[in-house]
Amino acid sequence: MVHFVGAGPGAEDLITVRGAKFLAEADVIIYAGSLVNPKLLEYAKENCEIFNSASMTLEEVLEVMEKAEEKGKTTVRLHTGEPSIYGAVREQMDRLEEHGIPYDSCPGVSACFGAASSMNLEYTLPEVAQSLIITRMEGRTKVPERERIESMAAHQTSMAIYLSAGMLMQLAERLIHGGYPKDTPAAIVYKATWPEERILQCTLETLAATGAEHGITNTALVLVGKVLTVGKGLYERSKLYDPDFETGYREKREQI
Repeated sequence: MVHFVGAGPGAEDLITVRGAKFLAEADVIIYAGSLVNPKLLEYAKENCEIFNSASMTLEEVLEVMEKAEEKGKTTVRLHTGEPSIYGAVREQMDRLEEHGIPYDSCPGVSACFGAASSMNLEYTLPEVAQSLIITRMEGRTKVPERERIESMAAHQTSMAIYLSAGMLMQLAERLIHGGYPKDTPAAIVYKATWPEERILQCTLETLAATGAEHGITNTALVLVGKVLTVGKGLYERSKLYDPDFETGYREKREQI
């Protein structure tokens, strides 16, 4: 059996209870060493075999899984963040299916939610933004034409941009070209929830200069949108707890 487990954004206590349980039970752990906090390996039992996939190819990772399965062992494939987002898990799952190896998935906290917790953000404030776009710039991995940054920027909603910290000048230019004003609030969140986390708040106009000043070129998330700085009174109150709003659990209440 292979468990694909989301390690969370960085802090070792942000893994799920289920994920920690799988790690403690595993006979074999294959972890993304370039991104996963090594402290998570402390959940592993003493005789667990541990492999760092940072120096491995897909074929080598699968070979470890297949050999473990032949011996009746349980494997945890430990991915950074939430494996369903930029996790390259589908190609592994397809190969496991070809070999008749059972697997399942355990979700994790993605970096954009770790960053939101560090900044006490709500991405979906009424009358400000009701959508969160998770995307990336194209690099060696291409992005479909319909999902280009300019197209996403046209919505002017909250955006979390992964895998793009090395292209901040181009990113800012394309976001502005797509429709965001130059003074749109932005933030570079370096290693969200790790001990060395840094949060650099700026605007799209100063995004590239901010990244350059602080030497940020990787392992960082870019957040964009008015919700980053909107103050009290500049958004609508949620209907969820509004006394004037009736729900299936609460009748409308008159204001005194």
